[in-house]
This record gives sequence, C-alpha cells and structure tokens, in this order.
Amino acid sequence: QVQLVESGGGLVQAGGSLRLSCAASGSIRSINRMTWYRQVPGNQRDLVAGINNDGSTNYADSVKGRFTISRDNAKNTVYLQMNSMEIDDTAVYYCNAIINPAYVARGVMRAYWGQGTQVTVSS
Repeated sequence: QVQLVESGGGLVQAGGSLRLSCAASGSIRSINRMTWYRQVPGNQRDLVAGINNDGSTNYADSVKGRFTISRDNAKNTVYLQMNSMEIDDTAVYYCNAIINPAYVARGVMRAYWGQGTQVTVSS
C-alpha cells in the first residue's frame, strides 16, 4: 500500500548529466530519511546520497561535488541530480525511504525500496 517508483535512468556519455526521481505513494503519514543507493552486479548495494526531513544531506565520497540530492516534501519525492558522470557511476540505482504508513501506529517507521533504475555511462 506504500510504493516507491523511480524514473529518469538511462544511457549517458561520460561527462554528461542525468536526473533521477523517486516518488512515494500510498497511505503515508510521514517520511523521514530518503536515500539513493546503487548496485553493480556481484557487488553490495552502496549508499550514494541521503537526505533527512530537515534537509540535511550526506554523500558518498565518490560522488561529492558531482551529485546533488534534494526532496519535495509536498510531492513525497526525492531527486538525484547527477553531473560530470563517470563510467564507474554505471549501476542500478535504488531509492529507499523510511516511512510511517498511515495504517500503522504513529511513529512506527518502515523501510521501503523502489524497483531500481538502470544508469549506464558510456565512454
């Protein structure tokens, strides 16, 4: 009854830009942290960037200065603006959100994942 839907992935040349979006929908009372992860086949899922509901952010060292995370609380949506992209940014990108669904007690948070979106950076 709560789902995250990602969009914006695709193919881009090295040095180019992409913007990912992740919209949360369903019976939502509140959303705390929203985070982008990425995963290359055979590897673990790694944190890319996160943003708390107060707007504070953190980034993986590999993307600092190139990626920017933001959120629109009115739309329950988080964005990842990716600039100066590198071949090593190629991965499946997943959205994660910590949500208090409306159908559970207030303050009980649950983690939800999107289905993932492929990002491929070519040389």
